[in-house]
Amino acid sequence: MQADSKPTVTVAGGGASAHVLIPFLSAAGHPVRLLTRRPGEWSREVALELQSIDGEVERTFRGKLEKVSDDPAEVIPGTDVVILCMPVAKYRLALHGLAPHLDREREVFVGTIYGQAGFNWMVGEIEHELGLESITTFAVGLIPWICRVLDYGSRGVTYGSKEVNVAAVSPRDRFAALDGAFLSSLCERWLDKGAFVQADSFLSLTLSVDNQIIHPARCYGLFRRYGGRWESAEEIPYFYRDFDELSADVLRALDADYSEVREGIRARFSDREFPHMLDYLALERLSYQSANTDIRESFTTSQTLGAIKPPTRQLADGAWAIDTDHRFFTDDISYGVCIAKWLAEQLEVEVPTIDSIIEWVQELRGERYIANGRLLVDEESLAGRFRSGIPPVYGIEDLAGVVD
Repeated sequence: MQADSKPTVTVAGGGASAHVLIPFLSAAGHPVRLLTRRPGEWSREVALELQSIDGEVERTFRGKLEKVSDDPAEVIPGTDVVILCMPVAKYRLALHGLAPHLDREREVFVGTIYGQAGFNWMVGEIEHELGLESITTFAVGLIPWICRVLDYGSRGVTYGSKEVNVAAVSPRDRFAALDGAFLSSLCERWLDKGAFVQADSFLSLTLSVDNQIIHPARCYGLFRRYGGRWESAEEIPYFYRDFDELSADVLRALDADYSEVREGIRARFSDREFPHMLDYLALERLSYQSANTDIRESFTTSQTLGAIKPPTRQLADGAWAIDTDHRFFTDDISYGVCIAKWLAEQLEVEVPTIDSIIEWVQELRGERYIANGRLLVDEESLAGRFRSGIPPVYGIEDLAGVVD
């Protein structure tokens, strides 16, 4: 793929990020296709509004979809770049569905817009099972923009991009080609910021986390303060605007556990450098080029995050409770915190906050992830098909297998 070409892109999934990708990529000259479970709800023209934090529309981008389908056989053949835009727990199922239709005789880039769950392990799984040899894998560390859906299938909004974005690519020497022909169209071309730098490894993305520690920490804090239950919808606090010190303390402790894992990886692989394997605040400062030093303040003062409520469901008695089937649990525990716990066990480091959160979630969900401080790696809750992303489900049994 040459930097001056316009590779055909298939966006897989119809989340908020898809409503940004389609207009940006199409306006840059890319033929864009969409693989979605809801093809009938998509317009062939998708608009994206760039808004100020006050809601003023500063610019509108428009893109066209070449094809829309729920059948990968209709959109994947002939695609140069496939990018997943869906909850992390759905990645593997989607990859197994589309992989048989990937071109085998030429290079195809397969990636994700949010790469914090060992995405290279997932792609390696389909490569091994189907004998694929022409895939180049990539993953963007964090979602590049703050974005929302205004009208599903036709109109999205973004408030701008991060100052710096990070992506891992394998083989590593294909980063420049991907950047010139694809990544540069995601932010930098339109917003004059958000250029991509190459991550040193996929493992750095897996362990440099924001949502996968923010969401569990905040939900755990809400449960500890309120029992995870409210008698009316009006009583439910805002997820970020009301971020309290209890939740901030949980987040600090959870990030400290991750730091134990990060430092253990650095010590075990002392011949490698991991400059992009960052703690929460260092990652936030890199992404936004900020000087932020306070975790709680970064949430309570955010105007773009202020209106978000926790994921809840209404009970039969009319009360409201934390929704434990939400992606904050299926993504961030099974494909997030449990991965960090497995790494901690291999490194023989203690991670008490990680343990507490996994124990809390397994009780809420009626599943079995951990007992006596050890992951139950053979239990259906973790080992079942597509149930989790811990390394053993990919046949990785020791630390040597996790470092790309």
